[in-house]
Amino acid sequence: SLTGSPVTLKILQNWVPRVSHYFDKEHYTYVGHQIVIQESIEHFGAVVWPGALALSQYLESNQEQFNLKDKKVLEIGAGTGLLSIVACILGAHVTATDLPEVLENLSYNISRNTQNLNMHKPEVRKLVWGEGLNEDFPVSNYHYDFILATDVVYHHGALDPLLATMVYFCKPGTVLLWANKFRFSTDYEFLEKVSNIFNTTILAEFPESNVKLLKATVRKN
Repeated sequence: SLTGSPVTLKILQNWVPRVSHYFDKEHYTYVGHQIVIQESIEHFGAVVWPGALALSQYLESNQEQFNLKDKKVLEIGAGTGLLSIVACILGAHVTATDLPEVLENLSYNISRNTQNLNMHKPEVRKLVWGEGLNEDFPVSNYHYDFILATDVVYHHGALDPLLATMVYFCKPGTVLLWANKFRFSTDYEFLEKVSNIFNTTILAEFPESNVKLLKATVRKN
């Protein structure tokens, strides 16, 4: 069940568009740092979607509520890496994950934007939702304080493995922060499934972008 009365926010236009032919480089500013993101037109995962902007902005503005300093943070479906970079700047131990074909661009963006900063060195790893979780991320070794996911729900066939992945990584004490643009009935059906499994609160809504930002935690038995 969903709880809470969300705040209504607007995604701030805090980037300067630059145009190039093949790779688009977008310039963002979060937490006092300029972040340059290379996008690729070849993959869904290589474009910055509104959910990543919404959650980056929210984490920047709510550092007391969600203090990432020295916390272990896993981003699933990290895409271009913008959110993982912001989490890194906020002091987290970040593991950014995505499909194999996205990792090259993801690694490039993360290393480029974090290499000269005095912070925990982020890690980039392959994660196919629902596959090899026990082998690649055994429960005994991996416990995350925060799971971040943005715009992971759209028209694709991997929604059940995605939910299984969220359930796998969300242990007692873990906070899942999920921002998503809600367009289709399937998006709302997925939200209903999440709400049936976790304690789920809508933290914020960005009506102009149709983005909702949710916090989910494991139910205490």
